[in-house]
Amino acid sequence: MQTIVILGPTGSGKTGVSIKLAKAIGGEIISADSRAIYKGMDIGTAKPTSAEMDGVPHFGLDLVEPGERFTVADWKSYAEEKIQEIKARGHVPLIVGGTGLYIDALIYDYHFKGPTGHKIGDIEQKSCSDRTEIKGDFLLIGIDWSKEELRARLRARIDQMFCDDLYSETRTLVEKYGWDSGAMKSDIYEYAWKYLEGEMTLEEAKERCFFEDYHLAKRQLTWFKRNKKIIWLKLENIYPFVLKYIQNE
Repeated sequence: MQTIVILGPTGSGKTGVSIKLAKAIGGEIISADSRAIYKGMDIGTAKPTSAEMDGVPHFGLDLVEPGERFTVADWKSYAEEKIQEIKARGHVPLIVGGTGLYIDALIYDYHFKGPTGHKIGDIEQKSCSDRTEIKGDFLLIGIDWSKEELRARLRARIDQMFCDDLYSETRTLVEKYGWDSGAMKSDIYEYAWKYLEGEMTLEEAKERCFFEDYHLAKRQLTWFKRNKKIIWLKLENIYPFVLKYIQNE
C-alpha cells in the first residue's frame, strides 16, 4: 500500500483535494506543515475546520504550544508511527503539506545526528542522505499553478483570512504567548497585530502578508522542483489521476 504525498506551495489547494481523495480511497491525512503543529494557531495557518475535514482523520495538527521544542526529527518519527497505524487499519496514508524538509526527511529517510534541539524552521544536522533515492513506497503529487494563478489565489486567501475571527485569535495568542515564542513572527499574525495596534492600515497589512506568502511559495517551489520524482498536475487533475493510479495498481 503506497503512501500518497500531496505537496505544493502555500495556498495551492492541498487541503481540499486531499480531503476529497481521502474520502474516496479510505485515506487518513498526516499534515506536513511546520506551522499547523502549533495549538491555537488555526485561522492564521489555514487549518481545516472540523466541518472541512468531513470525517476524515487528520494527524499532525496541534501537537505543541507555540514556541515549544519540536524538531524535524520529531515530526519524522511521528509521521512514521502514524503511517504504520493507518496502514494497520487498512487505510491509505496521505502526507499533505508544503514543508519541504519534513517531506524530504520522511521520503529520503534522513537520519539525524548530534543534538536535535533546534526549533522548527532551523536546518538540523542530518546524515549524508543524498536525495537521489526515495526510501519507501511513496507516490509524490505536486500541485501545479502558474505564477499568475498562484498570486491571485494568495491574494484571495489573504482577503478572506483578514476577518474578526483572525483578529480575535491574534489577540488571544499575543495575550497568552507574547512574541517571545517566535512562532507568530513573519506570519499573518504579525501583520494582523500591527493593524490592530494602528501601526499599519488594513491594506498595508494585507500587502505585506501577501509579499511574505508569495516569497514563501517561491521558496517552497524551488525546494520541490529539485525532486524529479514529483508528478506535477493541475489541481483539477489530481483526483482523477490518483483514482486511476490506485485502480491500476
